[in-house]
Amino acid sequence: MERRRDNRGRILRTGESQRKDGLYEYKYTDLNGNRHSVYSWRLEKNDRTPAGKRRDLSLREKIHQVQRDQLMGLVANGGNITVQELVDKYILTKTGVRESTKRGYKTVQNYLLKCGFAKRKINKITVSDAKIFLINMQKKEGKSYSTIHTVRGVLRPAFQMACDDDLIRKNPFSFELASIIVNDVKRRDAVSVQDERRFLEFIKNDKHYQQYYEGFYILFKTGMRISEFCGLTINDIDFEKRIIHVTHQLQRTADMRYIIEETKTDAGKRDLPMTEDVYQCFMSIAERRMNEIEGPEVDGYKGFLFLDKNGMPTVALHWEKYFQYSLGKFNRTYKNELPLITPHVCRHTYITNMARKGMNPKQLQYLAGHSSITITMDYYTHLTADDARVEVERIEKECRKV
Repeated sequence: MERRRDNRGRILRTGESQRKDGLYEYKYTDLNGNRHSVYSWRLEKNDRTPAGKRRDLSLREKIHQVQRDQLMGLVANGGNITVQELVDKYILTKTGVRESTKRGYKTVQNYLLKCGFAKRKINKITVSDAKIFLINMQKKEGKSYSTIHTVRGVLRPAFQMACDDDLIRKNPFSFELASIIVNDVKRRDAVSVQDERRFLEFIKNDKHYQQYYEGFYILFKTGMRISEFCGLTINDIDFEKRIIHVTHQLQRTADMRYIIEETKTDAGKRDLPMTEDVYQCFMSIAERRMNEIEGPEVDGYKGFLFLDKNGMPTVALHWEKYFQYSLGKFNRTYKNELPLITPHVCRHTYITNMARKGMNPKQLQYLAGHSSITITMDYYTHLTADDARVEVERIEKECRKV
């Protein structure tokens, strides 16, 4: 039987052919019995690309790739699913996640619904495609680093799932994000001792905002996460031993349901000692709550320390607004603006101040409820040259005493 040849007289193998215009084609059947073709203007790797044609893999390089994929059990065309379909499938596998994580997933899904990239087939996405997609989010769409980090935080594990399912060969989102886009996240600096004192003094004497004084003070002086603070009940405060038992956090879902969740990490469960001032703040809160109704029950917890105007426990959003409005009044009153103050800035301030005072990092890690000492040590990088000078002088004085 006469063997088929190309226009250069080379023998073509099974499945290979050459069209009249010179384009090579290879036809094959995938593992599911579906027919497919791959094309190239070159048969062998060392062939020249015809003038005016785009450089691409040769046909036999593509054939080798197809055969390798089939040996690995890859489904042809990546199961023919889009990026959006892959993300939706990935999120379906994430059961038992926190409400905040669910909100993050929903944000990514809503963004992708409006995005052309999400309509592309996953097996057609290259590493360079993935990089350009994220770069355009920052440069063309003006998205923040944190938003891009969130989107990529879903896409990378979703594509890894596709790799594990043998839908694709390589995860195109496995690169380091910082290698392609600028981290424009502004560091939340701690409030200075002077500014903290000025702000708290203003709140204490303001006829309207003084109702939040004890809450603000406790946040500044304990470093609790705001959701941990909101979750505190009267039973979590041991007035005899002067201990705050942090065992859970209070969240409100997107559909306005109140729920109790575990602390952010296992390290978040901790007992915080109270200073005299913090103790007095809790005493004042407890005395006020004695004259009020017990309040609602959430997942078996009741006796929450702060209630909103509707008689429901306050949540993070309430306190963010309390800080926003009271800070605005301070700045309007004194025409001397204080830096941004939020519940998280209070936590940041507490940890930074403890670091400045020379607290042992492991002890500070415990008080902060950090799962890793690395996170705690990051606060030590915020210390200034003046902090270093004070510490050197302190050590020098101690050495002179010896």
